[in-house]
Amino acid sequence: MTGHRHPPGSGARTAPHRGAPLPHPRRGRLAAHGHSVFAEMSALAEQHDAINLGQGFPDTAGPDAIVEAAVRALRAGHHQYPPVPGLPGLRRAIADHQRHRYGLDIDPDRETVVTTGASEALAAALLALTTPGDEIVALEPFYDSYAACATLAGATLVPVRLHAPDFTLDTRELAAAITERTRILLLNTPHNPTGAVLASEQLHEVAALARAHDLLVISDEVYEHLVFEGTHQPIAALPGMFERTVTISSAGKSFSFTGWKVGWATGPADLVTAVREVKQHLSFAGGTPFQHAVADALRLPEEYFTAATDSLRRRRDLMTDGLRAVGFAVRPPRGTYFITADITPLGERDGMDFCRALPSRCGVAAIPHQVFYADPDAGRRYVRFAFCKRESVLHQALERLEKGLT
Repeated sequence: MTGHRHPPGSGARTAPHRGAPLPHPRRGRLAAHGHSVFAEMSALAEQHDAINLGQGFPDTAGPDAIVEAAVRALRAGHHQYPPVPGLPGLRRAIADHQRHRYGLDIDPDRETVVTTGASEALAAALLALTTPGDEIVALEPFYDSYAACATLAGATLVPVRLHAPDFTLDTRELAAAITERTRILLLNTPHNPTGAVLASEQLHEVAALARAHDLLVISDEVYEHLVFEGTHQPIAALPGMFERTVTISSAGKSFSFTGWKVGWATGPADLVTAVREVKQHLSFAGGTPFQHAVADALRLPEEYFTAATDSLRRRRDLMTDGLRAVGFAVRPPRGTYFITADITPLGERDGMDFCRALPSRCGVAAIPHQVFYADPDAGRRYVRFAFCKRESVLHQALERLEKGLT
């Protein structure tokens, strides 16, 4: 019957009049996490022609041989979807890498999955291995996507703070944070943003807690090859830990190909299967020619990794000394390619205000630490600089900082 009208109070839904608020918010469950500070600082860097030491990407390409491997894959016609778990050749290379470096015997077919960068591996793992109401214990400060992924999973992120100025972990505080609702220990070592590396003794204590409470571990190890003192030790290699650990890494940081977005997760077959089942509904699969090239990258000789680490160590020392000369308080990081600087010796009090002004004031961009904390006040005095740039660029950035801040 045409022309029918619902009587007032009948409960029927009608379209709101122009200008009225919609019955449901336009923004989804991540609204509380706001915009990306990395995008904001990069935009300010571009606006003011500033040197971008905020976002963590190198300004030089990775090895020429690996670039050529990608070109060969393109010319060979590798343009279509790879298998959902990743190309067999790359999965074998990942398994070989884990066995050669860490003594982990991994089945490339059942215990490895290739992802669109480590970020997708992290998201897929948290979505696959948690249920709403679970708690995820993570080291704070933490990479901002950790909190966002926990929210998407309906879980609660429980921070355990690394203590400045050396950003050390008190495992007693970690133990106190574990409750009957804790499902996951989310580790990140070498650690972004602080550059801290968990000592072997601490790693064993963390493993003991995971075993005692029957917890799963998601270990973010994307900076595994960027350690300046000692060597990286995966928690999955410790007794009783492989069967409860998903280890995540990627090619972006190790080989300076951050835009290729080739990551992976390894672990026991049941956990990796769960990650893969979620991953196929996120990106399905991708990066076919880059997967071919990364398989070659993982088989580069040891000389490549040694030279890359030595080069970064020199740049770390250059940046550490330079920031101290400008007036920051700085401790050299043990890993990654980030330096944490305390701005209070400069008379500054708020890292966000400092970083928002820095591109116009000095022609340099950085990232405020407070975005990495559940309580922003805890990180308000710190900012993060990336030193994965050419030495000439770092010298220029330090000259600009000295001129603008002193």
